[in-house]
Amino acid sequence: MSAYDLIVIGGGSGGLSVAERAASYGKKCLLIESGDMGGTCVNRGCVPKKIMWYGAQMAHYCHTASNYGFDVQLSSLDWPALKQKRDAYINDIQHWYQGYLESNQIDKLVGTGRFVDARTVMVGEQTFSADHIVIAVGGEPWVPEVEGAGLGITSDDFFELNEQPQRVAVIGSGYIGVEFAGVLNGLGCEVTLVARHDVLLSHFDAMLAEKLTHGMQRSGITLATNFDVQSIVHDEQQGLVIGDLQQRHLSGFDCVIWAVGRRPRTAVLNLSDIGIEVDSLGHVITNEWQETSKSGIYAIGDVTTRAPLTPVAIAAGRRLADRLFGDKPQSKVDYSLIPTVLFSHPPIASIGLTEAQAIVQYPGQVKSYQSHFTPMILAFNEAPEQTSMKLVTVGEQQKIVGCHIIGEAADEMLQGFAVAIRMGATKKDFDDTIAIHPTSAEELVTMR
Repeated sequence: MSAYDLIVIGGGSGGLSVAERAASYGKKCLLIESGDMGGTCVNRGCVPKKIMWYGAQMAHYCHTASNYGFDVQLSSLDWPALKQKRDAYINDIQHWYQGYLESNQIDKLVGTGRFVDARTVMVGEQTFSADHIVIAVGGEPWVPEVEGAGLGITSDDFFELNEQPQRVAVIGSGYIGVEFAGVLNGLGCEVTLVARHDVLLSHFDAMLAEKLTHGMQRSGITLATNFDVQSIVHDEQQGLVIGDLQQRHLSGFDCVIWAVGRRPRTAVLNLSDIGIEVDSLGHVITNEWQETSKSGIYAIGDVTTRAPLTPVAIAAGRRLADRLFGDKPQSKVDYSLIPTVLFSHPPIASIGLTEAQAIVQYPGQVKSYQSHFTPMILAFNEAPEQTSMKLVTVGEQQKIVGCHIIGEAADEMLQGFAVAIRMGATKKDFDDTIAIHPTSAEELVTMR
């Protein structure tokens, strides 16, 4: 049996970060990964999705260019060429990880890790021990058990498509479904978004959901709401046909994508055998220090019930290693104000409480400010997308507890404002900041 200071099961963003930080303190680390290094984010999530999003944005800007006097015509998309360049970019990142691990003297083992006891992990026939073990195996797409579910593909499978689908149904109204629908629509596919409920993005501020819904419909996406999918069948004449509980049908699709959620990849870890508590879906239960119910075993990233975002997993991994090995006993992640971006079309950026949440948490103390305008870059468009912003404030000092943006460049706008909000900025602090003109961001410091 080989002994280590730290064993990490999972080579995604969180796992890599905790191992790298522990190694920087001179600790002997083993990283176990059954698939591609980088996990979901690098291989089947954030990075390849953003490339496809950029592709859709390029098409959008080409259409806009004609309003500036350019003779630009879009005839077709070379999907295989885009996929080839995207895959090459991902391969370069994976190659970089190999050097990253070697330079940090982190041992890597390809395989599936499972617990033997609270200090021992087995991979194949090999066993390894450590006083500290981190679970960072991430998640995978979930597909409901309905008739013909296998006729659809998952968000993972989407990145394996070698040819562009023509008529696509995206099932799911959360951030993954909304992002995929927008990307495919922007790249020239005919898209239907199938939602179980009557609103999109139920966890975001209502203003964002309302504006995005209008924007998606305006761009040509068909929304099928209150549609609880119960079956998918293939018909020779109608293609893939989706049915719901009320015997309604949507037909004519050559591709159906499941985007109804993800589940943790914990089934193979033998967690119950060693007494690690999980919820009904298999998420590892942790406290604010990333500790599980078993001393010396920790969990970070999407395998937990906490914010499923790559930067959150990275921060959790680094802070955990700082606490365990860096003499920083109070090191932990503050989950109260996490900025996030949804790469829809147009993009959404959000931090803090929604207006509805603030009203519940601070009754009688909430005041919100909103701005709606056409961003200058789209001013020449016949039916331009509007940008909408909202600041949610509380108390006499009007401390900003929420900031929500949808529109051109929202994804690049929020990071700096998130710093200010985390530092306790008030509406007056924003008002006292000189605006940068002409920009969309200036609206956040000129709201009345």
